[in-house]
Amino acid sequence: MKWIIRGLGALLALVVIAATTVLLLDVPNRPARPDLAPLIARADQYDVRIRRDRWGVPHILGRRDADAAFGLAFAHSEDDFPTIQQVALATRGALAAEEGLAAAPGDYIVSLLEVWNTVDAGYPALPADVRAVLEAYADGVNYYAATHPGEVAPGLLPLTGKDIAAGFVFKTPFFYGLDGELRRLNELAPDPLPKGSNGVAVAPARSADGATRLLVNSHQPYTGPVAWYEAVVQSGEGWHVAGGFFPGAPFMLHGHNAHLGWANTVNNPDLIDVYRLVINPDNAGQYRLDGRWKAFERGEAKLRVKLWGPFRWTVTRPVLRSVHGPVLETKSGLYALRYAGMGEARQPLQYWRLNRATNLAQWQAAMALQALPSINYIYADKAGNIGYVYNGLFPNRREGVDWSGVLPGDRSDLVWQGYRPFDQVPQLWNPKSGLVFNANNTPYQSTALGDGMDPAAYPASMGVQTNMTNRAWRLTETYAADPAISGEAFRAYKYDLAYSRKSELAGVMADIAALDAGSDADLKAARALLAGWNLRTDRDNRAAALGVTTAVAVINGRTGDGPRVSVRDALTTAIRSLKTGFGRIDPTWGEVNRLRRGDVDLPIDGGPDILRAVYGAPQKDRRLTGVAGDTYIMFVSWDRAGNLSSESIHQFGSGAERPTSKHYADQAPLFAAMKTRPVLFTEAQLAGKVVEDYRPGQRRKAP
Repeated sequence: MKWIIRGLGALLALVVIAATTVLLLDVPNRPARPDLAPLIARADQYDVRIRRDRWGVPHILGRRDADAAFGLAFAHSEDDFPTIQQVALATRGALAAEEGLAAAPGDYIVSLLEVWNTVDAGYPALPADVRAVLEAYADGVNYYAATHPGEVAPGLLPLTGKDIAAGFVFKTPFFYGLDGELRRLNELAPDPLPKGSNGVAVAPARSADGATRLLVNSHQPYTGPVAWYEAVVQSGEGWHVAGGFFPGAPFMLHGHNAHLGWANTVNNPDLIDVYRLVINPDNAGQYRLDGRWKAFERGEAKLRVKLWGPFRWTVTRPVLRSVHGPVLETKSGLYALRYAGMGEARQPLQYWRLNRATNLAQWQAAMALQALPSINYIYADKAGNIGYVYNGLFPNRREGVDWSGVLPGDRSDLVWQGYRPFDQVPQLWNPKSGLVFNANNTPYQSTALGDGMDPAAYPASMGVQTNMTNRAWRLTETYAADPAISGEAFRAYKYDLAYSRKSELAGVMADIAALDAGSDADLKAARALLAGWNLRTDRDNRAAALGVTTAVAVINGRTGDGPRVSVRDALTTAIRSLKTGFGRIDPTWGEVNRLRRGDVDLPIDGGPDILRAVYGAPQKDRRLTGVAGDTYIMFVSWDRAGNLSSESIHQFGSGAERPTSKHYADQAPLFAAMKTRPVLFTEAQLAGKVVEDYRPGQRRKAP
């Protein structure tokens, strides 16, 4: 026994020595404790009020633009500081120190994409008014953090305007698929969350009452760094917007001002080129280019990773660049990437100019800055103009080359330089049909048939997408089929619950109908049930659960978003899951499809790739809990006289990541019922509806 005790003692001593060594070695890498007093004192420079309505939506009123930005940051931090902090740490490449090894690849990507080199070079060139807003927003986050130090991660403070700008540099390439390309090259599983959205604009000529209407309907994750936050922001210098903001972003990203508005949807042009490099067999630090060996540019990523508790370990990894761009070392060799927006730091400028535009010409001039590398824009204004821009930084590529595959990395003639000008970007303005729309589909089908863009005008080298989604088909079967759209119809079409007979899901149902069920009673019953399905996803539908879960598995396998599975196997798995969870293959869709948040647990209509989009994650109880899809929705209209009105809804509420907030899920019942509430945009609309009125640091109940 004494030998066992001695052995355990020796082992314990080794553990203590190892732990102490880890702690000591990490001392030089520990961030210094910030001086909070100056961060608190800076609040005295800002003059801003925060007024919250009954739903907790902040209405920010600042004397200057900078005052409003400071107040927005403070209000958003009150509701969701954890996510703002996560965004800032991720942008610095420092998230793994808080979240562990799983965050280390993201920290490495910050170095790989040269985020901070780009910001350091580009930030000083941003106009003073843009930098003032960025710096005021950082001050607002700093002030909240300094007055709530228990919520702050080591090394976060102080944030600067550069931190806010860097967030745009880091994130914007991911919206057109750079993250997916990185995952594919490293043979990692795809991101399961969808990148979708709907946007529709209707001109007076197509409206039953002569109004101009805009649907803002982005599909995002319900929580996290790209989850929507609603605010109304107004300054004495003319900035006045209502709409959606991301954590860490001081600009309204989609919504409206008094004069105009826009919706965004994700597009998927080919804006990324992958080059296979030939490495010198005698010198691994060189690659071949035009028959000669060329040395890599070499850097280093320093990754500080949380092990457990207080223990952190710092590792370094090489960062390579070629003339093409960043280089990835993979199991199958070295690949270089060249992508739209490399080295671009003017994204805040373009967002700011869009926010401040008061007419179509100013808005188009902001888009012509071409600092944003992708994203569809659906536009409408009080003058009755509507438009659609398939926005992208389209590389100046050579024609006659297949740019869709892996390119040879040893030819400099394939390393493109610069982009096509804005007037060559696919776009459609004031079509005769009086309608534009997008649901992540090809821009060639963006209005009523016969009134769209000519595909022949856009060369193959631009990589314009040609796909249709179910939502796009349903847009053509609803909005595009109605020549005089009323206000009621405009809303009803958005909440359409059907799959088109032209959709991929309908094709899977046809495959099921052709299955030989043999003597399998369950398969026979399932086939009969789905043969009678109307392809709708209303909560009382008894075929939707089986149809949707089967089709999603098949379609995800075909697109690479999941493992490949046969129609028979997918149907069999769905049958088994439903019988286990519900005792039958035909529970109502509302029993399966749920909106959950805290104590709220509600049935919800809609489903994947439905205009009423709901993407559910399977739970232990065999139900699907919505995690993405419809989130912040806004209906905007200008009547014949140009008078503005808007309504909105959020899937949860303004409480964001504050479970103790009364606004944590107070909008969920309205959201599940497909209802909205008025946006209190003007002072007259807000009057008498303020529940809280305070200045940062002086919160009090409204009188």
